[in-house]
Amino acid sequence: MHSYTKAENRERGRLFRKGFKQAFADNVDPRVTARIHAIDAAAAERGARELAALHEVQATARQELAAAKATERTAPRTDKATARQARKDAEERVRLAERAIHRAERT
Repeated sequence: MHSYTKAENRERGRLFRKGFKQAFADNVDPRVTARIHAIDAAAAERGARELAALHEVQATARQELAAAKATERTAPRTDKATARQARKDAEERVRLAERAIHRAERT
Protein backbone atom coordinates (compact mmCIF):
# COMPACT_ATOMS: atom_id res chain seq x y z
CA MET A 1 0.00 0.00 0.00
CA HIS A 2 1.21 3.48 -0.88
CA SER A 3 0.04 6.64 0.81
CA TYR A 4 1.14 9.69 -1.18
CA THR A 5 0.76 13.20 0.14
CA LYS A 6 -0.67 15.74 -2.30
CA ALA A 7 2.75 17.30 -2.78
CA GLU A 8 4.37 13.91 -3.41
CA ASN A 9 1.64 13.01 -5.86
CA ARG A 10 2.15 16.26 -7.80
CA GLU A 11 5.94 15.92 -7.80
CA ARG A 12 5.79 12.26 -8.80
CA GLY A 13 3.49 13.14 -11.70
CA ARG A 14 5.75 15.95 -12.79
CA LEU A 15 8.82 13.72 -12.63
CA PHE A 16 7.02 10.93 -14.48
CA ARG A 17 6.11 13.30 -17.32
CA LYS A 18 9.68 14.60 -17.40
CA GLY A 19 11.06 11.07 -17.55
CA PHE A 20 8.53 10.12 -20.21
CA LYS A 21 9.70 12.99 -22.41
CA GLN A 22 13.33 12.09 -21.78
CA ALA A 23 12.62 8.47 -22.70
CA PHE A 24 11.60 9.58 -26.19
CA ALA A 25 15.04 11.12 -26.55
CA ASP A 26 16.53 7.95 -25.01
CA ASN A 27 18.26 10.11 -22.42
CA VAL A 28 16.58 9.56 -19.05
CA ASP A 29 18.25 11.41 -16.19
CA PRO A 30 18.98 8.92 -13.38
CA ARG A 31 18.20 11.63 -10.81
CA VAL A 32 14.57 11.65 -12.04
CA THR A 33 14.13 7.92 -11.56
CA ALA A 34 15.98 8.03 -8.23
CA ARG A 35 13.65 10.75 -6.94
CA ILE A 36 10.58 8.78 -8.10
CA HIS A 37 11.89 5.72 -6.26
CA ALA A 38 12.54 7.81 -3.13
CA ILE A 39 8.98 9.17 -3.21
CA ASP A 40 7.61 5.64 -3.72
CA ALA A 41 9.65 4.30 -0.80
CA ALA A 42 8.44 7.06 1.54
CA ALA A 43 4.84 6.49 0.47
CA ALA A 44 5.15 2.72 0.92
CA GLU A 45 6.55 3.16 4.43
CA ARG A 46 3.78 5.61 5.33
CA GLY A 47 1.19 3.24 3.87
CA ALA A 48 2.51 0.34 5.94
CA ARG A 49 2.24 2.43 9.11
CA GLU A 50 -1.32 3.45 8.24
CA LEU A 51 -2.30 -0.16 7.51
CA ALA A 52 -0.84 -1.29 10.84
CA ALA A 53 -2.84 1.43 12.59
CA LEU A 54 -6.01 0.26 10.82
CA HIS A 55 -5.35 -3.30 11.98
CA GLU A 56 -5.01 -2.01 15.55
CA VAL A 57 -8.33 -0.18 15.23
CA GLN A 58 -9.93 -3.37 13.94
CA ALA A 59 -8.53 -5.43 16.82
CA THR A 60 -9.83 -2.88 19.33
CA ALA A 61 -13.25 -2.87 17.67
CA ARG A 62 -13.41 -6.67 17.84
CA GLN A 63 -12.53 -6.62 21.53
CA GLU A 64 -15.27 -4.06 22.16
CA LEU A 65 -17.72 -6.23 20.21
CA ALA A 66 -16.86 -9.27 22.32
CA ALA A 67 -17.38 -7.25 25.49
CA ALA A 68 -20.69 -5.89 24.18
CA LYS A 69 -21.91 -9.40 23.36
CA ALA A 70 -21.01 -10.62 26.83
CA THR A 71 -22.76 -7.64 28.39
CA GLU A 72 -25.85 -8.28 26.30
CA ARG A 73 -25.99 -11.93 27.31
CA THR A 74 -25.65 -11.15 31.00
CA ALA A 75 -27.82 -8.03 31.11
CA PRO A 76 -31.03 -8.12 33.10
CA ARG A 77 -34.26 -7.90 31.14
CA THR A 78 -34.67 -4.17 31.86
CA ASP A 79 -31.25 -3.37 30.33
CA LYS A 80 -31.46 -5.73 27.31
CA ALA A 81 -32.48 -3.02 24.83
CA THR A 82 -29.57 -0.78 25.81
CA ALA A 83 -27.14 -3.70 25.67
CA ARG A 84 -28.50 -4.77 22.26
CA GLN A 85 -28.00 -1.27 20.87
CA ALA A 86 -24.45 -1.19 22.26
CA ARG A 87 -23.75 -4.53 20.53
CA LYS A 88 -25.13 -3.25 17.23
CA ASP A 89 -22.99 -0.12 17.49
CA ALA A 90 -19.92 -2.27 18.19
CA GLU A 91 -20.73 -4.46 15.16
CA GLU A 92 -20.95 -1.35 13.00
CA ARG A 93 -17.53 -0.18 14.22
CA VAL A 94 -16.07 -3.59 13.30
CA ARG A 95 -17.64 -3.40 9.82
CA LEU A 96 -16.30 0.12 9.29
CA ALA A 97 -12.80 -0.95 10.35
CA GLU A 98 -12.90 -3.96 8.03
CA ARG A 99 -14.04 -1.83 5.10
CA ALA A 100 -11.26 0.67 5.76
CA ILE A 101 -8.69 -2.14 5.76
CA HIS A 102 -10.03 -3.61 2.52
CA ARG A 103 -9.95 -0.20 0.84
CA ALA A 104 -6.41 0.40 2.06
CA GLU A 105 -5.19 -3.00 0.90
CA ARG A 106 -6.67 -2.52 -2.57
CA THR A 107 -4.73 0.66 -3.29
